[in-house]
Amino acid sequence: MAVNQSWVSLWQQRLQSQSSSHHIINASLSGETTTGGLARLPALLEQHHPQWVIIELGANDALRGHSLSRLESNISQMIHLAQAHNAQVLLLGIQLPTNYGDAFNQRLRGIYAKLAAQHNTLLDPFFLADVALLPNGLQADGLHPTAEVQANIMARVAQIVTPK
Repeated sequence: MAVNQSWVSLWQQRLQSQSSSHHIINASLSGETTTGGLARLPALLEQHHPQWVIIELGANDALRGHSLSRLESNISQMIHLAQAHNAQVLLLGIQLPTNYGDAFNQRLRGIYAKLAAQHNTLLDPFFLADVALLPNGLQADGLHPTAEVQANIMARVAQIVTPK
């Protein structure tokens, strides 16, 4: 999928079409882990001074068998860094395929819920919930959303962070 088809790019395009003064910095990297995200975040915060930081990391950690304790610690540190820079945080929870087992997914969901409560951040427990079960919702790997559903994801996330 081309970068300009991603939900983040679609959101930026929508803001531009509305002549909004807000803009979005897409600092995501394909295959990124929470360790990599944590290492890159301080420089990004200093460079961009964001009002919002949206954290959607953890799936690659889990898929690679990294420690869930390390995942939790890394995300906690990212939230703390963002809040120390006066940014509001939205944490986008993830879920792995069922072959990882219900107990694993429950533990993963619990980490995101705990961190959101602990740091008083917004949480979307499973930001792909609206698209994961659609026939064209996920790519062949069963993990990544298709280009066809990126607008759905954008609408879901934008609704959470856009003032009413």
